Amino acid sequence: MIRIPKKLLFAIEAVLDIAYNAGTQPVQSKDITVRQGIPRRYLEQVLQQLVRAEILTGVRGPRGGYLLARERRRITLGEITRVVVLGDDSEDTGDDMSESDLGSKVVWPIWDDLQGVLMERLDSITIEDLCLNAHGKGIESDSAQRMDFII
Repeated sequence: MIRIPKKLLFAIEAVLDIAYNAGTQPVQSKDITVRQGIPRRYLEQVLQQLVRAEILTGVRGPRGGYLLARERRRITLGEITRVVVLGDDSEDTGDDMSESDLGSKVVWPIWDDLQGVLMERLDSITIEDLCLNAHGKGIESDSAQRMDFII
């Protein structure tokens, strides 16, 4: 089975947690750590990458945390994947590809094609889609508890 980097899965979970639990208040990283079980050392690093990529906005102060930088329907899994995977210098860049005819003309084009198909699919899935999926599965949201309907 192809291994997906943990950092990517943590990034998607963190963005989804923020989208699903923020409401009007920022979500603090310690709350994401508690809810999702993401180690803090990974979380802070990936949250900063997502802020630099303008997927998230960081809010400073005692009630600070993170919010989505734009609507959840405008953030795709493909975008998050590009930020985390391309922004990670430790990932294999393919510079050491085989120079043989079989490798360069047969094997690598298959992987390039599969990567294109995968990225197309990830670009079609939004954070909104995941939030609706979570809601449909009955997963509770902290934002529902914080909402105030007093007029």
